Amino acid sequence: MVDVGDTAPAFELDSEEGAISLTGLKGQKVVLYFYPKDDTTGCTREAIDFTGLGGDFAKAETVVIGVSKDTVAKHAKFRAKYDLGVKLASDPEGATIERYGSWVEKTLYGRKYMGIDRSTFLIGRDGKVAKVWRKVKVPGHAEAVLEAAKGLK
Repeated sequence: MVDVGDTAPAFELDSEEGAISLTGLKGQKVVLYFYPKDDTTGCTREAIDFTGLGGDFAKAETVVIGVSKDTVAKHAKFRAKYDLGVKLASDPEGATIERYGSWVEKTLYGRKYMGIDRSTFLIGRDGKVAKVWRKVKVPGHAEAVLEAAKGLK
């Protein structure tokens, strides 16, 4: 389980813009948020909220990346449908999702299954995890992450 102060686990994920890696983002602040599925109510709201604050994240010198198991093609349709400005990365095998401890057992109507925990990690310029949000509730979350990013040097 990744926690505050840990070195952020390395990743290299595909996106519409090509590969995105933690190494390639070295020296930048990074918001890495994991979400269950494109084009579902909560996931759409979260992506729209992060997009709406895109200019503020840019001023805070912070890159925002959403990650799910959806394909790059599905991400492209999702981005186009809602005019999303956040980067969306694909982790079809779930390796990065697992490394960050966001692949968890869930329960729905008494049935247990494995799925993505809506979680967010703020990574500092030094590659260390500065803040972790688990079991995220979408309303107000993007704003809380932005405030934390602004406070991180």
